Amino acid sequence: MSVSQVHSRYVYDSRGNPTVEVEVTTGKGVFRAIVPSGASTGIHEAVELRDGDSAKWGGKGVLKAVSNVNDIIGPKLVSSGLKVTDQRAIDELMIKLDGTANKSKLGANAILGVSIAVARAGAAEKNIPLYQHIAGLFGANKTPYVMPVPFCNVLNGGEHAGGSMPFQEFMIGPVGASSFAEGFRWNSEIYHTLKSLAKKKLGPSAGNVGDEGGVAPDLTTAEEALDLIVEAINKAGYQGKVKIAMDSASSQFFKDGKYDLDFKNPNSDPSKWLSVKQLAEKYHELLKKYPLVFLEDPFAEDDWDAWTYFMESGVSVPIIADDLVCTNPQRIATAIKKNAANTLLLKVNQIGSLTETFEAAQEAYDAGWGILVSHRSGETEDSFIADLVVGLRTGEIKSGAPCRSERLAKYNQLLRIEEQLGDDCVYAGEKFHDAFKI
Repeated sequence: MSVSQVHSRYVYDSRGNPTVEVEVTTGKGVFRAIVPSGASTGIHEAVELRDGDSAKWGGKGVLKAVSNVNDIIGPKLVSSGLKVTDQRAIDELMIKLDGTANKSKLGANAILGVSIAVARAGAAEKNIPLYQHIAGLFGANKTPYVMPVPFCNVLNGGEHAGGSMPFQEFMIGPVGASSFAEGFRWNSEIYHTLKSLAKKKLGPSAGNVGDEGGVAPDLTTAEEALDLIVEAINKAGYQGKVKIAMDSASSQFFKDGKYDLDFKNPNSDPSKWLSVKQLAEKYHELLKKYPLVFLEDPFAEDDWDAWTYFMESGVSVPIIADDLVCTNPQRIATAIKKNAANTLLLKVNQIGSLTETFEAAQEAYDAGWGILVSHRSGETEDSFIADLVVGLRTGEIKSGAPCRSERLAKYNQLLRIEEQLGDDCVYAGEKFHDAFKI
């Protein structure tokens, strides 16, 4: 069955900024997708088309992207007669229509909205769940399905929160649980314990939350944050069962070849900025002291030598590349060649279509990498990545804290999927990094 109508409008994301919503109509019904948006965006991401009209939404309007769907992509897709189950053909049609390497003409936010809505229409056409349709498109349609470990960002810093904390995310992952539902309950209990501890130790405002739902106390060092999280895990009764992970988002504090951990201070002292070797030593110290199971973006997005140096320094946990590769197959290939990382952070809006997302995932798997599926900081109620993580069998997802409905939309969908699958799924647990092999 082909598409009879495509309609786009602007709606709002969790930051109150406009974003693109797309509806694709077939004989089976109307299928909707809303596109997320990042704050700490990599410079190598596909272009999120914004209007730039300072008189409206501070320049962040998406009327051009909406118009591109309604006036260019939609009519072309309808007239093509392509079946909604032919995801690759539809995505390639849009990519060709755009004609640029980074989707700057039509906008990755326009193309991705249509791509995801088409995937939902394709699943309905086959009368199967979305995760099963994705698994089929990707070529991973086998049972049991793998339910992911939820890495919840329980303490926010960096660009996602006020205060002086330079590191962006501190996550907890219930690797010792027996199911997704049990693991997420543990995360919820630890989150509430952490919030109470933060308020007790640092005052009522320490319980305020950042963009991704984690508490955002005014802490300065990684050690302060990690000590607080370890205390919360232990107090909640999950010592040894729940591990910790960090996303440094270090491109935000990369200056003149060094790393400024006081970057939020406009008068930071350049003599205290860290060299690559000094920052690497700091990470090694943290890995020895705390139950960390991965580090994300430990170095800046174009500081290739730093990534390779760190990988060759005997690092003991997965090193996740986000801004370094931006879900872009060409940059992933470079990272593989340089041995700069060993895990891909997968964000669909960094590349801008599902077909290219699948290509990026396959390239990572072929190199023996793990894959962490991720939300964006500017999120919506769209739960697509929950089905994506199950369909791709990545075994790990991060979608923020157990707080704020745009975060819970994904986790709640995973609860539904696990319930629906019953005995036809297993929880990734401690095998999260190699879940595709399960």
